[in-house]
Amino acid sequence: MKSKIKTEGKGYGKRLRLSHDEVDIILQRRADTLDNINDNTALDIHLGNRGINKKDVVSVKHWQSGSGDYRFSIVTKENLGLDEEQIFAKVNNFIANYSPEYPEIPRSNFRSYTKGTHLLVINPSDIHIGKYANELETNQNYNCEIAVQRVLDGVAGLIHKAAGFDVDRVLFCIGNDILHIDNVYSTTTKGTYQDTDGKWWEHYETALMLYVRCVEMLREIAPVDVVHSMSNHDYQSGFHLAHTLQSWFRKAKDVTFDISVAHRKYYKYGTNLLGLEHGDGAKMVNLPLLMAQEKPLLWSKTTHRYWYLHHIHHKVKHKWLDAKDYIGVTVEYMRSPSSADSWHSRKGFTGAPLACEGFIHEKKTGQVARLTHYF
Repeated sequence: MKSKIKTEGKGYGKRLRLSHDEVDIILQRRADTLDNINDNTALDIHLGNRGINKKDVVSVKHWQSGSGDYRFSIVTKENLGLDEEQIFAKVNNFIANYSPEYPEIPRSNFRSYTKGTHLLVINPSDIHIGKYANELETNQNYNCEIAVQRVLDGVAGLIHKAAGFDVDRVLFCIGNDILHIDNVYSTTTKGTYQDTDGKWWEHYETALMLYVRCVEMLREIAPVDVVHSMSNHDYQSGFHLAHTLQSWFRKAKDVTFDISVAHRKYYKYGTNLLGLEHGDGAKMVNLPLLMAQEKPLLWSKTTHRYWYLHHIHHKVKHKWLDAKDYIGVTVEYMRSPSSADSWHSRKGFTGAPLACEGFIHEKKTGQVARLTHYF
């Protein structure tokens, strides 16, 4: 039985500038195509070749190539209705099954970490994998390749500068706009369009392998604690990236993760209490009391307290002291290794030193060294 078609599509003919007879011919050809598909010949062959059960097919889109071959776009029950969290769970489970083995390694490059009294903080901030800048417009180039090389050089440089300290723990701060965009539309989480180098999935894979290489470098020094901070450019994809990284190192007993969705993270080392936040949330003047209110027990057990912030790509430093001048909280913004893009260059937000930063904290005396690798 021939498929019924509607030929009263005046708008269709008008839009394509066709006569009614020409429209009828086109629609009849479409009907004939549908009849052939309903006869299950081409569609069944397509499904059979791909091992798809016809009962699992939810919808079919089809067209013909110039040679007359049928082409199909198939949606099955398996890939219908998966929300972002379900997709993330599938990817996370897949990677978890293929995470490499990480046996214990000798740490001969540094003093014995079992007797160390220093924490090495490695904090490469606002890397923006996927950002694109051309020196003809911005006076500096920036792309995925440059970003990766700068971070690897920066981490290696910070490790070299820390070689004189007996480090027994490494804090690796991740997130903080590691990715420049948050979706397939090349926008931030809020929806602001960005100039990009490559596709979103290339950025994700590049960032993952960059973090893997950094953790592998750092665990040669001492056990590594990875702490992720949510950020405004990649609020969702950065969160997923952190969980993927955790799956990668799930067999490494000397690598721990704090990758919750919490806006502010806290880390205690001896008498040091470190607060980590991207820097676009709570006002800077409120952070000391937020630390005391959110972590009162940790506050009571520490005497050296710091906030490490990101987001603005340049250095801002301030210090609050209470009325008696005996409890201090230092709040500091991190520099970034990423160059200014078109928008920042046009607005004049340029000239800040490009760098990766790190710190040395002694268990009893607090921050004793600042490490900076400039580009």
